[in-house]
Amino acid sequence: MTTESRLVSTVIARPWQDVYAYTADPHNLVDWAAGLASAQVEPAPDRPDTYVADSPLGRVEIVWTPDNPFGVLDHVVRLADGTEMDNPLRVVPLGEGAEVVFHVRRRAGMSDDDFTRDADAVATDLATLRRLLEGQLTGP
Repeated sequence: MTTESRLVSTVIARPWQDVYAYTADPHNLVDWAAGLASAQVEPAPDRPDTYVADSPLGRVEIVWTPDNPFGVLDHVVRLADGTEMDNPLRVVPLGEGAEVVFHVRRRAGMSDDDFTRDADAVATDLATLRRLLEGQLTGP
C-alpha cells in the first residue's frame, strides 16, 4: 500500500501543448526517462495504450493514459512479476510555458533511502526532459 507521495517537478520554457505532445509519446521515453526505458519502447500486441520496454527494473509493460486535453499522462508500470506501480504525471500550463509534475509514490517496504533515490531519479529524468525540450542537449 502506498503511504506517502513526493511531488517532483520542473518548469519547461515551451508551450504546455508542445511539452504534452512530446511527453505523451511513449516512444520518446528512452530519450528522457532513463528510470523507465533503457531501450526502444514498442506497442504491446493486441493491447491498446500498452507498451513494452527494457528498463532498469527488467522488462516492463507501460499502460499509458489515452490522449486528453488536460495534460494527464498517468501510467501504470507493470513488472514481470505482475507488480503494478501507478504513476501520476501531469503537464500543467504555467504562463507561456509548462510545469511537469510527477507524483513519486513510496511503495510498501521501501526504505527512506530508496524513496529518496527514486525521487532523485525522477528529478534527473525531468531535468533531462527540460534540457531536451529547451534545446540544450546535443548529439544525435
